[in-house]
Amino acid sequence: MNLFEQLERINSRPKPFEFYTAAELWTNDHTSAQMLRFHLDESVDLSSRNHAFIERSVEWIIRRFNIGPGVAVADFGCGPGLYTTPLARTGAAVAGIDFSRRSIGHAMMVAAEQDLDIAYHCQDYLEFETPKRFDLIIMIFCDFCALSPMQRKALLEKYRAFLKPDGSLLMDVHSLNVFDQKKESAAYEINQLNGFWSPDRYYGFVNSFKYEDEKVSLDKYTIIEKDRARTVYNWLQYFSREALEKELTRNGFKAEVFFSDVAGTPFDPGSPDLAVVARKS
Repeated sequence: MNLFEQLERINSRPKPFEFYTAAELWTNDHTSAQMLRFHLDESVDLSSRNHAFIERSVEWIIRRFNIGPGVAVADFGCGPGLYTTPLARTGAAVAGIDFSRRSIGHAMMVAAEQDLDIAYHCQDYLEFETPKRFDLIIMIFCDFCALSPMQRKALLEKYRAFLKPDGSLLMDVHSLNVFDQKKESAAYEINQLNGFWSPDRYYGFVNSFKYEDEKVSLDKYTIIEKDRARTVYNWLQYFSREALEKELTRNGFKAEVFFSDVAGTPFDPGSPDLAVVARKS
C-alpha cells in the first residue's frame, strides 16, 4: 500500500458503529494506565467526573434510593470504584463490573484497605451473567452512549433480568446539545495527546466525524508506531429526552423521571447531559 492509499484509509469514514475497539483503550497496558491516572485525578472530568461532583452524586443516590444494609447495587463500568466504594460504606451489597484489569485491581485494593466486601468482576459487562438480583443498577458517565444500538438493546435485556421486580435503573447520556456543538475535523501530531497511546514515539491521526441522521459522532484515532499501526474508534450516541424514553420503552422499561445529571439536578432542556431513573414496565 502506497502513502496515498494509507492516507485514504486513515481519512475514510466508516458506517456508524461499524467497528468496536473499546478493549484497545481499557485493556491495553499503557492506555489503561493513562485512563486510571485520569480516573484518580480529582480535579478533572476525563475518565470520570471530578471528585466534588462524585461526592454530591453519591450522596444523592444514597438518599434517592435508600441505599444501606439489605440493598443490592450493581455498577456497570465501575472503573476504580469511585461509586462502588462509598456506596458499600453504607452497608449495601455492592457489585462492580469492568473489563479494565488495572481499574478493577485498584478498586479491589481500596476495598481491602477499607475492609469493604465488594463483589468485583473483571469482565466485559456485555457478557456478564449472574444469578443475583439487584435493587439498583447504575451506569454512569455516559457509558451507554459508547454502545451500538444492538449492544444497548442487549444490555437493557440484561438489566431487566438482573433487576428485582421493583428495582431501578439509573444512567446518564449525552444530550443533543453536545452533538450540535460537535465539528468534523482532521488533525495529525507526533506523540498525539502527550504520549497517551504509547510509551514509544508514534504518529497520531484523529478524524472526527458527525452522522447527522443517527445523532452519532466518531473520533477515529490512527496510531502509527515503528512496528505496527492500529485504529481506535471512539463512538458516541446522543439522545433527546424523547429518544431515550422511546429506547427504554422498546426494551421493557418505563422512564420514571429525568434529571440533568446523576446528582439529581432538575431536568433542563439546555443541559449537556441527561439522566434517567427507569423501572421495568
